[in-house]
Parts: sequence; structure tokens; C-alpha cells
Amino acid sequence: MARINLLPWREEQRKEQQRQFLTLIGLSVLLMALVLTAIHLQYARSISVQNSRNSFLNSEIAKVEQQIKEINRLEKDKQRLIDRIDKIQLLQRNRPEVVHLFDEVVRIIPEGVYLSSLKQSGNILTIQGLAQSNARVSAFMRGVDKSNWLKDPKLDVIEADKKKDVRERKFKIRATQVSILAEEESEEDARAKVKRRR
Repeated sequence: MARINLLPWREEQRKEQQRQFLTLIGLSVLLMALVLTAIHLQYARSISVQNSRNSFLNSEIAKVEQQIKEINRLEKDKQRLIDRIDKIQLLQRNRPEVVHLFDEVVRIIPEGVYLSSLKQSGNILTIQGLAQSNARVSAFMRGVDKSNWLKDPKLDVIEADKKKDVRERKFKIRATQVSILAEEESEEDARAKVKRRR
């Protein structure tokens, strides 16, 4: 006699398939959660590493900016010192010029001319004094014009001194001081430029 299974086997098979399906879904969800957690941890670690790099770079940038400020301050100090040295060297070079200038003024003063004031502003020399006549002032101006240390004499004032002798004249002359050393240096610079061009 044939054995007939009257139990609802299809229903049990469906339940078994559902159980397997739910198990697979649960395992898939768990696996997905693990994968997402691993990805999240990897990103968090990468962000942490990048943040530590950024903070290191920012601290290094701050150090470099501080060093740049220090370098700029030192450059300004260096420039100020160079300017001072240049001024001191210019004064040292011009020191003999004062001696030559006074020597030249004494040589070119004609007889009958007396100086009362000698002022220098830059390279402009203002000479004031008394002369016995207009001709003596003219002779003094010609002497200034022929001088190696003075040039371009200009007569500002010439007038009779009313308190003293009628023939005496007060005068004021402006002249330009010639710097022989500066001219020699400019000639040397011009020669150096010509040599460089060749």
C-alpha cells in the first residue's frame, strides 16, 4: 500500500524558506552594518590624521610667519644701519672739502672785501660781507666763478651801508659748492658702466 503524507508539507517548506530568507536578510543587514561601521571608522581615522596634519602645518606656518616678521625687522634694521654707514662715509669723504672750501674762499677774496657770514645749506653757500666798492664785489664774484670748489655765483643784495662810510657796500652772494669727490665718483661710475656694456 502506498504511503501518503497528509501533513501540510508545502506550508512547512514555505515557513522554512521564510526563515532562511529572514536569516539571510538579518545576516545581510548585520554585514552591511559592519561594513558601514568599518567605512565610518576609516573615514574618522583619515579625518583625524588630516586634522593632525593640518594642525601641524598651521603651527609650522605660524613659526615661519614669525620668522618672516623677524627677518623683515632685521632687514629694516640692516637698511637703517646701511643708511647710517653711508651718511658717515659721506661725512668722512666731505670732511676735507670743508678745509678746501675755506682755503679757496680765503684765496679768492680780493683786497677790500670782508666777510661777515658764511652759511651752507646743502650745497648752496650764502656769503655775506662788506666791500669797499661794487668793483670789489664783482672781482670777488669772478674769483668764485673761476674757483674749482665754487660755481654759479649769484648776487642777491648789494647796498650802501648808511651807518658807516658811504663807499662801503653790504653784499649777499649765493654760490654752489662743487664736490670734487662726488664728481670723481660719478666719473668712476660712468667708466664702470661703459666697461659693463662692453
